[in-house]
Parts: sequence; C-alpha cells; structure tokens
Amino acid sequence: MNTVKRAIIMAAGTGTRMKPLTDTTPKPLIRVKGVRMIDTVIRALNANGIREICIVTGHLREQFEGLREEYPGVELIANPYYAECNNISSLYMAREHLEECMILDADQMIRNPEVLNPAFTLSGYNAVWCEGETKEWLMDVRDGIVTGCSRTGGRHGWQLYSISRWSKEDGRRLKAQLETEFEEKRNRQIYWDDVPMFCYPESYRLGIYPMRREDVTEIDTIEELAAEDPAYRAAAEKSGRQ
Repeated sequence: MNTVKRAIIMAAGTGTRMKPLTDTTPKPLIRVKGVRMIDTVIRALNANGIREICIVTGHLREQFEGLREEYPGVELIANPYYAECNNISSLYMAREHLEECMILDADQMIRNPEVLNPAFTLSGYNAVWCEGETKEWLMDVRDGIVTGCSRTGGRHGWQLYSISRWSKEDGRRLKAQLETEFEEKRNRQIYWDDVPMFCYPESYRLGIYPMRREDVTEIDTIEELAAEDPAYRAAAEKSGRQ
C-alpha cells in the first residue's frame, strides 16, 4: 500500500474558454457561488491530511500569492513556459515533487473529499464509468489495470479525470521521462498525461480509482460556469453573442 504525502496542483493556464473573466482573474481563482475553485481542491487535500502542496502558476501568477498565508504548507512554483507550451511544462517545473504524489488540476470543484483518499495501491487515475458517448479521454481497463486510452473519447469505458496518484518508484520514473521529453526531445506541446499514457506506457502498471460523476465538477467553459452559478449567465450570453 502506498500513501500520498504531497500534491501538485496545476494552475498555470490562461483559461481561454472562460474569457473575458480570465483576462483579469486566473481561472482557478474564479468564485463559484462565492467559493474559489482552487479552495475546494486545497480544502479537500487538507481534509485527507495532505498539506504539502505545490501550486504551479503562470497566468496572472501574482494573484496566487495570498494562498501561502491562507494555507500553511502551500508552495508556489512559477512556470515561465506556460504561454508557449502545453501543461507538460508545468509538471516539468514541479518534477522534484513527484514521489508519493497526487496531481490535480486547479480548475475543478471537489464536491466529495473522499475521492482524494491518500491510500492507494497502484499509480493511476480517478475515473468515472462512461456508458454513453464522450469526447473526453477514455481508458480501457481489464482486471483493474489500464490497457489503453483514447484521446478522442468513445463509449463503454472509464473517463479519465485530472486526479492521479504516483508511487515513489513511478514518480522517479515520471520525472526522468519528463526531463527526456521536455529537455532532450523538446516535446513541449503535449499534455503531461501523454508521457505515461502514450510515450512510455510499457513503463507503468496503472490502476483506476472509481468515483461518481457528481463527486467532481470540471468547469472548462463560461457556459459550464454559468450552469453552476447563475450569477455568470449574463457573461455567458454576452460571450455567446461575440
């Protein structure tokens, strides 16, 4: 059995699908019914005893400074590549913290803290069973082990969510592979999840951690934000007319 000892929260993106709100506020700091999205992530981690938290920042990064005072144990890591590279650059910047680690996106609402349970057996992802059609990443799973993944979605599979756990050994392995891809191959336009899923799948024996869809709310667009919080309906309507 492994135990998560630290977390990396990815918070560097520009949030282009939530403009114009994200022109002045980083997406993870947008409030949904009065609560910032990133607060639900940090509080859920704290509720599970995880207080060593690295937040990778980029867009409007100065606005994250107050989190260090609000949440003891939070460290901020600046990603200077965020505007020109995909999110592989963020995990590359946090690569020294990958052992016994949980990796999460900051722009989601954690509704059920139990989905961040620090105890785990295999490295792997939180997932929701998807019977119908989805365009999200969809994993094939056999006997609890991930055997494949589709970037373009599909049906009858396990939808990958941006919550993953990594053992000490797999964290070391992932660190080395990130360095190879980012430094040597200069492969900078991929998602970091491409590294274990598609670049080096033979290096890992990944499991899944099933949850309910209502346990976590992913908010990608201003329309999805308005669906969660009616206060943003006018902004969503204005965005739709542009």
